[in-house]
Amino acid sequence: MFLHLPAFGQAKEDTKPVLGHLAAKGFVAIGMDPWQQGERGHESRDQLTARVFGNFCRNMWPILGQTTLDVSRVIDWALAEFDLAPSVSVSGLSMGGDIAVTAAGLDARISNVVAVGSTPDWKRPGMHDVMDAKKLLPHGEPDLYAQFFYDHLDPLTHLDRYARGPVLNFISCEFDNHIPLDGVTRFKAALSEKYPQAAERVSLAVLPGRRHLDLLDLDVWWPTASTLIDRIDTAALPQKS
Repeated sequence: MFLHLPAFGQAKEDTKPVLGHLAAKGFVAIGMDPWQQGERGHESRDQLTARVFGNFCRNMWPILGQTTLDVSRVIDWALAEFDLAPSVSVSGLSMGGDIAVTAAGLDARISNVVAVGSTPDWKRPGMHDVMDAKKLLPHGEPDLYAQFFYDHLDPLTHLDRYARGPVLNFISCEFDNHIPLDGVTRFKAALSEKYPQAAERVSLAVLPGRRHLDLLDLDVWWPTASTLIDRIDTAALPQKS
């Protein structure tokens, strides 16, 4: 199965084009709403954006953490519902990719990740406003609730979770300063020091001349993602019982 996670502010319905592409490749394609978004939310897009980026650590970290935990619940449901083998691929756009990478460190059934415009560093140093590239966004301060999720799940500070070597494919924009791609390079460098074989399974494809908002156009990143997905060796995965 292939689970795809939407970007911040999107709902599962917005992922239908991606799910269609995945289904065309023969996967059982699943979408889900992140915590506090889509059918699971009650705010407008503007309200959600103002609240979350008004105090990023306090309000984004619980979204990342709660949705990561929910990913495993959705996997449980899908494997049973469709009688699938317990090997899963997950993709995500922007925040959705952050969650996909985090979930791969928590759930050993996730063997492949395609993270588009995403980072394994929840702190996102150097994060600028997605609509105003010159505006550096403050990170705020986490409360105890938010800090709990960071302390237990942030990929960059839990390298041991990736020692088993899930395949992590990152696709980033050359000029993305909303979710800077240096988070990926720092993650891979840190992983190389402790778990060099696992680091070999982390890749970064850079889309030249592109910025974060360009990723809203599926045609910008899908050709690269499609090539990465085609490399998944489904024949080597356990089959249905």
